[in-house]
Amino acid sequence: MRPPFDDTPDARPLTPGEAPRWEAALALVERDLRATLPEHGGLRLLAMPSGQDDFPELVYVALADGSWWGNGFEPDPSVGALDALAVVAEAAQDTVSERLWRAWPVCAAHGLGMHVGGTDERVEWWCSGGSDGSDGSDGSGTGHVRSGVGELADVQPLPARRGSGRYGHRASR
Repeated sequence: MRPPFDDTPDARPLTPGEAPRWEAALALVERDLRATLPEHGGLRLLAMPSGQDDFPELVYVALADGSWWGNGFEPDPSVGALDALAVVAEAAQDTVSERLWRAWPVCAAHGLGMHVGGTDERVEWWCSGGSDGSDGSDGSGTGHVRSGVGELADVQPLPARRGSGRYGHRASR
């Protein structure tokens, strides 16, 4: 587990405009986090020394408090937008899952954690659930695409807010 960046002297937040392709990818992934876990704030990109001469820094996706998990990536400007989105989505999923101890994102139709997948034209959140086709799957039981990365707000219901009463329910009056 890594401490928040304030306790890691060599970590620094990326400055706006420093890695535009990666920042754009993060903005899409962040839309999905805000749509599914709005109470956890946003995401940020942190840079840390790699310890290698080939590339001086690696970038990590961190929670709003600066905590992160997983492997860093080189923010190569020559990487295509879809590849950058897939890398950032996977890094965000690692950080959210490990730092918050929960699967993310979760398919609202099946309650299962989703995975990054896609085609040559789109990066998607893929769910392994589904068998009869009523949930958007092909009916084969092999899973389905829930949405494109950055589009979960369009297909996922907002998370229920917990009430203030016992067991999370509001007291009846």
